[in-house]
Amino acid sequence: MEQEFYQGLAQRVRVIAEKADPFTRRRLLDLAKRYDAKGGTARSAATERPLPVPRTTPPASVFSGPGEA
Repeated sequence: MEQEFYQGLAQRVRVIAEKADPFTRRRLLDLAKRYDAKGGTARSAATERPLPVPRTTPPASVFSGPGEA
């Protein structure tokens, strides 16, 4: 029964993580892993989606503004 409880929590946290920003997603997926460990199951990293590559250049709106040539 306790195992099912933690598995359910882990699944709910993963559903929430799908809609979260990258930082929050990483934290939620770590939390889900801890729930899996408490529930006695381990999920492989291959089942998780990789995080998106961080943006290296700021948006174009940062460069355009009044007073620039």
